[in-house]
Amino acid sequence: MTGHARISIAAWGATALGSLVLTPVFSGPFLFVSAFLCALITAVGVLLQNLRIPRIVVPIVQLLVLAELLSLFFLHSTMKFGLFPWKATAIEFNSQMVDAMDSINRFSAPLPPDPHLTLFAVTVIAVTGFLIHVIAVQLRQAAWSGLLLLIMYTVPAATVHGGLPWLLFIPPAIGYIVLLSAEGRSRLSRWGRRISGVSHLDAAEPVEASALGQAGRRIGLTVVAIAALLPALLPSLPEGVIGNGLAGGSSGTGIGASISSTNPMLDMGRNLKRGENVVALTYKGGPTGGSYLRLTALDLFDGNTWQIAPRGQENKLNGSDLTPPPGFNGDLSKVPVTTMDINVTRDLRSQLVPAPYPLKSISLKNDWNYDSGALDVMSGDGGIVAGKKYKLTAYDIEPTPQQLHDSITTAAPDKFTMVVPERTPESIKQLAYRVTADAKDNKFEAAVLLQDWFRTGGGFTYSTQNVKGSGMAALEDFLLTSKSGYCEQFATGMALMARILGIPARVGIGFLPGTAGKDGVYTVRMHDMHAWPELYFQGTGWVRFEPTPSARVSTTPGWTVPADGSIEPTTPSTTSEPTTPGAKQTAPIDKPRHDPNLADQSGGTAAGTGNWFRNGGGQAIAGVLGAFLLICVPWLVRTLTRRRRYLRPPGRAGAEGLWAEVRDTARDLNLDWSEISTPRQSGQWLMTKLPAETHPAARRLARGIEALRYAGNANAELDLREDAAAVRQALWSQAPGRRRWRARLLPPSWRWYLSRGTTEASDLLDEFDLLLARLRSLLLPRRSTAGSHRG
Repeated sequence: MTGHARISIAAWGATALGSLVLTPVFSGPFLFVSAFLCALITAVGVLLQNLRIPRIVVPIVQLLVLAELLSLFFLHSTMKFGLFPWKATAIEFNSQMVDAMDSINRFSAPLPPDPHLTLFAVTVIAVTGFLIHVIAVQLRQAAWSGLLLLIMYTVPAATVHGGLPWLLFIPPAIGYIVLLSAEGRSRLSRWGRRISGVSHLDAAEPVEASALGQAGRRIGLTVVAIAALLPALLPSLPEGVIGNGLAGGSSGTGIGASISSTNPMLDMGRNLKRGENVVALTYKGGPTGGSYLRLTALDLFDGNTWQIAPRGQENKLNGSDLTPPPGFNGDLSKVPVTTMDINVTRDLRSQLVPAPYPLKSISLKNDWNYDSGALDVMSGDGGIVAGKKYKLTAYDIEPTPQQLHDSITTAAPDKFTMVVPERTPESIKQLAYRVTADAKDNKFEAAVLLQDWFRTGGGFTYSTQNVKGSGMAALEDFLLTSKSGYCEQFATGMALMARILGIPARVGIGFLPGTAGKDGVYTVRMHDMHAWPELYFQGTGWVRFEPTPSARVSTTPGWTVPADGSIEPTTPSTTSEPTTPGAKQTAPIDKPRHDPNLADQSGGTAAGTGNWFRNGGGQAIAGVLGAFLLICVPWLVRTLTRRRRYLRPPGRAGAEGLWAEVRDTARDLNLDWSEISTPRQSGQWLMTKLPAETHPAARRLARGIEALRYAGNANAELDLREDAAAVRQALWSQAPGRRRWRARLLPPSWRWYLSRGTTEASDLLDEFDLLLARLRSLLLPRRSTAGSHRG
């Protein structure tokens, strides 16, 4: 086989093995399709090089073949005459790649086997394989191709919470080593005969193993071992050693959730679909019936994603009151406030702080900032709120329906919350106007009509199975076609339609009130994460609405009942909560219902303020026990070895074991045992270390070992157990106490066993090398024969 063919096949193998890291993300036949396409590209390259085609032409032809194959497999309907990729093919390819990126950025793994996702996975793998072939074969720089294998790690690193399974690190490492080995063999083949290496101990043995292969296998096994062990060890490192835990590693139970400030909507969708429903936080106080706890508000919508808008100078928390709520023009001194004590568990790894809106003050200081427009609290140094306890006060603003009905908003409070993307479909705009036709140009009544349409009149169903997100294409499908989604689609759909109607709108993300427990303590779990629209009304400020159907949230806010009664209000439950002076009786705060699409809502144990075991105590105990067990390993090995030696029956093997036990005891007590001395010399040396009454036992033990080794007529059933025990006990009693404790906890003979184990492992690898050499000589006898004839 020629050198370039060998490297080409190795490059294909490295690509195929490297693509296994995508299995936690994608589903369907993408691995088989991509491996087949890469094999065809490799075959084209090998064929062209065998035909002596100029080197620069080979990758160009391969790239054209790759484009043709991708078009035939995935975009056949757009090809001209069904054979040639055309302009429509490129447009459709770009569209499907954009949709795939949007799905990857928004939804949790594993992703469904949709055609656009399969196309994305196959394209990434095939292009990576093509580039590896170019670098390794055309440029002859196989070592640099390892960087391209890292490209395929970026997708699972960004979408798989908790990190990749450590076993997936082994196949790419093996593929990379095989590629380097093929490239190295091709290089050395141009210099002549390979260097001989390990040969059999018998000089007459004609089989030899290559020294280069021997070294390569040892290095390869070391690299694979590191690739396998390092990922398994890293998740156990404490939080803060590598990062703050937002990337999926956890210093807690390992089943928590991450919420970043970069894309909280994506994190919410992932956390809602996780199987574990662990406790996020507990709180006490606040309004009757519990409180929504908001993390942040998404006020920037570019047509693809809802994000936190760029902010100016953020305010440092210093213990004083925050700035007044934007848009509220009443007397804040007359607005009632509520106080809350919040205890966040270590399972909620978030840079954003859960708090009710509008927030008045909070006990967090130093590295925590707040934004005066959104009144959300965020870490200023990349830290997380996990494990934090804090107190806060919040304004209990309860606007009346009449106040909201009479509100006149003349301008947006910022430059983001009124923006309607240019590519908003006309069908969505017409739908917004049609749904609110009875509002008679009143913004509040239009908002209530939208809320009612989403909850009851529009024919929507609640389901977390919606995986399309909240981009413009997904919203169009949700509003006009599927009408099935969860809080993300309902909140963003109402916010967009409100903006179309001229109402400033943004999307709040946080938690539902949770479940009430004993002593007024509320427990909030990860599946209580929620999104809702916030609409702006001058004089009151930002007001929460609830379009998500009653399958998830039972009631709407009490202030969303129109003042003139022209719209049928949502039926409230029997309980009530206080209202501001002059306000009407309002419905209680919305309570979460069990979501049939989520795992059991009761999963996980509530973490109260005294749950020290869950909040770090259990981890500390596990760490101490692990360290103790690790320290005990040498002692345990020596104890079991000693017991096994004394349990052997009399005879040659038993006597040698007892002699080895005396030797190891001397080493453990830091005595200078000689490896080159004969048994008689060692016995004489032992008597210098023992009291006089033990000298006969030492002499009998040494002479017995000498006779078994060198005398042909020695007693094969010689029992030396009593003599060995007496010698060992005498050596032990003669040693100082500190040395005996050291011999128990960390016996020096342990290091000798490690060294011996390393030597035996090396010998085993030598035997493996010789086995490969024998197989090669059996399978390729002609090669060696031809070489002898040339000699």
